[in-house]
Amino acid sequence: MNFFKKLFNISSQEESHIQKQNVRLSLDDLFVHNFVEKGGKFLYCLKKEEVLQNINNILKENNWSKVFLLDQKLSKLINKKQAEIVTRISLDVPVFTSCEHLIADKGDVLFSSNQLASRKLTEYPDNFIVFATTSQLVKDTGQGLTGIKTNSKSNLPTNISSVKNYVLNKSDDNFLNYGNSNSKNLYLLLLEDL
Repeated sequence: MNFFKKLFNISSQEESHIQKQNVRLSLDDLFVHNFVEKGGKFLYCLKKEEVLQNINNILKENNWSKVFLLDQKLSKLINKKQAEIVTRISLDVPVFTSCEHLIADKGDVLFSSNQLASRKLTEYPDNFIVFATTSQLVKDTGQGLTGIKTNSKSNLPTNISSVKNYVLNKSDDNFLNYGNSNSKNLYLLLLEDL
C-alpha cells in the first residue's frame, strides 16, 4: 500500500478524504442497492410483458407449479398453463402479492393488512414473489407510513409489517425481533410506471 501512496504521492489526509466521500444515489438506485445487499432478488421490468415473462422464469427456475395469491388482481399475471392458483396457504407454495411501498434507505418491502389480511408475515410461506411499481418507492419508513395513511384515509390498515431480510434463517441479534423473523426468500418484480 505504501508503494502506491509514494507512486501517486497521496498523503494520509488525502487518503482519508477519498475513503469518506459519500455517494448520493437516486431513490431507485438506493433501494435496489440495499435490497440486493440484503439478499433480495430484483427484476426490473419496463413493460407488463416483461413482468409476465419474469414470473414464468421464476416459477420454472424454482419448479413451482402452484401459486397462492394474496392480491386477486394479480391473477392476470399468472400463466394458468404454467401454474395453478391455489386458494389455501401451504408452506411449500410461494405467495404472489403486491405491497404498499418500497423503503429505499433500508431496502425493505412494506406490507399492510391490505395485502396480509390479519395474518402475521411469519404465518406465510418462506417464498414470496412481490409485484410493485416505481411509484411505490419512498425514501424511508416515515414516508411509507404517510403514504399508507394518505392512500387509505377512510379505512386505515391495522397490520403493517415489512420484510427486512431476504436470507432465510439468518440470525438476528436485535432482541426486539426475537421469535418474530420476517425473513423471506423474496423476488421483486419492479415495473416502471413513471
